[in-house]
Amino acid sequence: MNITIICPHFAPDTAPTGEVITQIVDELQHFGHRIHVVTSFPWYRGHSVEPGWTGRLITREKTTWGKITRIHPFASKNRTNILARAIAFGAFSCAAALAATLTRRTQMILAMSPPLTLGLAGWVAAKRHKAPLVLNIQDIHPDAAVATGTLSDDRVIQLLRRIELISYAKADAVTVLSDDLRKKLANRIDTESKLRVIPNFVDTERIYPSDRNNSYRHELGLTDETIVMYAGNIGFSQPLELLLEAARHLADRDDIIFVINGNGSRRAYFEQEAEELPNVTFMDYQPRKRLNEVLAAGDIHVIPLQRGLSSISVPSKLYSILAAGRPVLASVDPGTEIDLVVTRSGAGRSVPAGSSHEFIAALTALVDDPHGRASAGLAARRFAEEWLSAEAVAESYNELFFELEH
Repeated sequence: MNITIICPHFAPDTAPTGEVITQIVDELQHFGHRIHVVTSFPWYRGHSVEPGWTGRLITREKTTWGKITRIHPFASKNRTNILARAIAFGAFSCAAALAATLTRRTQMILAMSPPLTLGLAGWVAAKRHKAPLVLNIQDIHPDAAVATGTLSDDRVIQLLRRIELISYAKADAVTVLSDDLRKKLANRIDTESKLRVIPNFVDTERIYPSDRNNSYRHELGLTDETIVMYAGNIGFSQPLELLLEAARHLADRDDIIFVINGNGSRRAYFEQEAEELPNVTFMDYQPRKRLNEVLAAGDIHVIPLQRGLSSISVPSKLYSILAAGRPVLASVDPGTEIDLVVTRSGAGRSVPAGSSHEFIAALTALVDDPHGRASAGLAARRFAEEWLSAEAVAESYNELFFELEH
């Protein structure tokens, strides 16, 4: 089957959704599909096109499984300028729709959201090729932007809601990552049978438990200290105030170091807030090939989400942490997917979103219980191997494609 995939990021880009879709393509090729990926130049790390990719608007490359068309993302370095970001997403989506349309006949279109506008790009391509459209939802928008306060203009919100509902209506199937997301969307879709739960997967061969005393830890100048790590985007969805408050509370302990590894619109703010905290270190995004090393260096990995976001977002970093065999401390809404995965698997602890008191208490307990952390790490790895295999998830997509085609 010829499949066209429209996505905002793809390897070697370092965005978590880029990691996900790259792995999906890697697995789908084993079913004999020919795949055309329409995506952007790598730009996630510094929010600008990376060196080696500049000076062009579009590139094309052949692969063993098909081809990749990369388009300039038109990204603005001002990450807080909503209008500039909207224009960039719109321009990229228009170009992606054109690239997906002006190609050889395809039997299936898979479009990834966010950004919301890629759903419309997928619809245009699907209509041109007379092919089914599968809309893959990583985060529900505009809900996520509203919940974080990024969006507050009612007119803009209403416009985005219309785009969201049109995208669902035009899709032949809508895949979501969890039952939480399925329930959230059930009353927004004309036919509930369109909704399918297919979680993101993790490559348990590429990400695996390894020695904590590695070169990444040495770059930090650390040896046996307990590293409490947040690795990922530093934006409005992630209340890293919790981490800084914990760092202040534990500032008298020289055996604990807090490492924030990543970039994003709020990194400068948090760096300023942490200036007087010698136990907090910031690191830039690392190359994809170092992901396993970064995860292994962390003794406790933190996943904090703003209140209300856990039911509309499941960070893919969770699965990578589990595969690396490291314990998790989640600050999320109770009863949501992340909370259930962490607690039921035995991979760590979960506290209610926004509760700094419970967060600090749980973190201190984990720091002071190395044997418990080791047990949680083993449980995390076991869960990843049993439930998050790439083969099983790719098979779910493959079955959906053939069901829609026929």
